[in-house]
Amino acid sequence: MSDDETATGAEALVAVGRVGPARGVRGDLFVEPWTDAPEERFAPGSVLVTEPTEAGPLTVETAVVSSGKQVVHFLGVDGRVEAEALRGVRLFVAAAHRPALADPDEFYDTDLIGLTARTVDGAELGPVVDITHAGGADYLVVAVAGTDRLVPFVAAIVPAVDVAAGIVTVDPPAGLFEL
Repeated sequence: MSDDETATGAEALVAVGRVGPARGVRGDLFVEPWTDAPEERFAPGSVLVTEPTEAGPLTVETAVVSSGKQVVHFLGVDGRVEAEALRGVRLFVAAAHRPALADPDEFYDTDLIGLTARTVDGAELGPVVDITHAGGADYLVVAVAGTDRLVPFVAAIVPAVDVAAGIVTVDPPAGLFEL
């Protein structure tokens, strides 16, 4: 799953979408969802933290999908001018509000970013700086000696992930970091 995370104060936040253009004259807005569960994130009554912070928080009044696009109406946004003022605002929820993952070998991207990658021998490679999803495969982007390296996120190459300890164990095949 893919989430974009930021920290505000002591609580980690996960980006779930960005406000797009107004739809109509009543204050409805198109929202670009950045979540696997837009029906949960944009359910009526959901309160979303905003960036910039002065734009919110915003409470979802109604949400529908129209022609394949998410349309949201926020409480108190009752006209096109008010709606257009929100365009580009990023929407967040607390990371703690994400659903628990049933599979212990599944992780949110934001849980992996920031972990320290180490070899099975204990040698430190560097931090996980990003996750890339490409061609049906997932890759950890590890900053090795100042250069971003793609590490296939498969059990044969990444045999262990310990989020609590902040460590991801990598068993790199010969030549993985040679290029």
